[in-house]
Amino acid sequence: MQKATFAAGCFWGVEAAFRQVKGVAATAVGYTGGHTENPSYEDVCTDRTGHAEAVRIIFDPAVVSYETLLDIFWKIHDPTTENRQGPDVGSQYRSAIFYHDEDQKATAFTSKERLENSGEFKKPIVTEIVQASAFYLAEDYHQQYFEKKGFLGQIIHSLKK
Repeated sequence: MQKATFAAGCFWGVEAAFRQVKGVAATAVGYTGGHTENPSYEDVCTDRTGHAEAVRIIFDPAVVSYETLLDIFWKIHDPTTENRQGPDVGSQYRSAIFYHDEDQKATAFTSKERLENSGEFKKPIVTEIVQASAFYLAEDYHQQYFEKKGFLGQIIHSLKK
């Protein structure tokens, strides 16, 4: 099993999307990329911790590749908006790939370059690619939020479009 960590706006929808992928064994939402130890949701919402809302994914690379996870990451958010996804504004909603080893780093940069050269986006891609650091689990009520609230069907429907 391997780890992948992505930030793409509010972590609820990001987690729900990745939980539908065959080969993803587990997900957890949390905070990473900042300077405050053990932040709470309220701390992160101040936009002063440096953390992004992120999803940690445990996946089986024999079933789903890191490249496939990156393809999904690019499709589920707008990587051209800095510190914003939809109505959510602040650095905690930035687009980021947190790599766990040199292979992931190289793959992430190659994937980003391929997307930049594809012409799919008119604006520059602002997604940061940085080494994974401490990952602080979000509060229990955030974990698998869409499933708990009954929104999962909407996520699955939107992914099939």
